[in-house]
Amino acid sequence: MPEPLRRIAIKHRELVKFALVGGTTWVIDTVVFLGLKSTVLEPKPITAKILAVLVATIVSYVLNREWSFRTRGGRERHHEAALFFVISGVGVAVYTAPLAISRYVFHLAEPAVSLLTQEIADFVSGQVLGVILGMAFRWWAFRRFVFPDVNVRRRPAGADVDEPQDVPERAAGSSPAPADHDPVGS
Repeated sequence: MPEPLRRIAIKHRELVKFALVGGTTWVIDTVVFLGLKSTVLEPKPITAKILAVLVATIVSYVLNREWSFRTRGGRERHHEAALFFVISGVGVAVYTAPLAISRYVFHLAEPAVSLLTQEIADFVSGQVLGVILGMAFRWWAFRRFVFPDVNVRRRPAGADVDEPQDVPERAAGSSPAPADHDPVGS
């Protein structure tokens, strides 16, 4: 990668990782949405979209927690996961709103428009506009509420700076054992 781009990517690595996770989950969302919409849920595009977003959201939680925001945290895992899924639930409404508006406000559906126009409108509203709005909302909300604290999941000594690692959590009140501790005694 050219040096100017490398510096920008390193400076904004969390956003770059979030965008890559978003791109991956967009592909998952798109494949599931189009697969459901063209088969078992043909007459129900909103249901197909909601199911697609839910599948992508599960993948998103794992990838964001373990990669994009791996050094952020500040909450117990169950609380963090609950917030992630609540915010993602709100994100489903944000993602789905453009598709609902396209279909039910602008009536961009058969028989009012051709099948080609309907499919293009569904794709643009559901997979482009909805995704952009949903990702912007989720980026803000995840950093603000789900992973609010920076560098709370520390890196062990000698870890690669570009790829931070988690340190196993210690029980409350316990202290770390010295690195050169000899339990037998010398």
